Amino acid sequence: MKKFILSGVVLLMAGMLNLSAFADDAMVGPGKKVTMDYTLIVDNAQVETSVGKAPLSYVVGSRSIIPGLESQMNGMRVNDEKTVTVAPKDGYGEIDPKAFKEFPLTTLPKGLDPKVGMVLQATAPDGSKFPAVISKVDGDKVELNFNHPLAGKTLTFKVKVLKIESAS
Repeated sequence: MKKFILSGVVLLMAGMLNLSAFADDAMVGPGKKVTMDYTLIVDNAQVETSVGKAPLSYVVGSRSIIPGLESQMNGMRVNDEKTVTVAPKDGYGEIDPKAFKEFPLTTLPKGLDPKVGMVLQATAPDGSKFPAVISKVDGDKVELNFNHPLAGKTLTFKVKVLKIESAS
């Protein structure tokens, strides 16, 4: 009888431990704040990383990270690692040919020697700043590309979930 009761208690404790461990095992999904480390690779080159720096935190569904990354992280758990490939349409978009605009060189800052690939900081009518890349210099004109610098690029993220908690 003692063995039977002891076995039952051991089984009950094992079941409780298993259930409590399962209940605490949060997954990335709606209503969660996720803290993660990431490394972004574009064209086989590392563009940026949070590893060794402050990790990135976001709330699922808040649109604070690109949709293609967020959707592929759903279901991950703490300490899960994954390599995620994001197509341009789910990242920073395809290259929009309408985002290329031609300007006279005189509109650029004085003393600037424009070169293809040079990134300038443009100012919107509301005062917000955004990058513009010189895509062509032709005589007294310059063509600026107002697409996001990562538009049209396939993005590869190496991610590791560090923490999952309820969003407040």
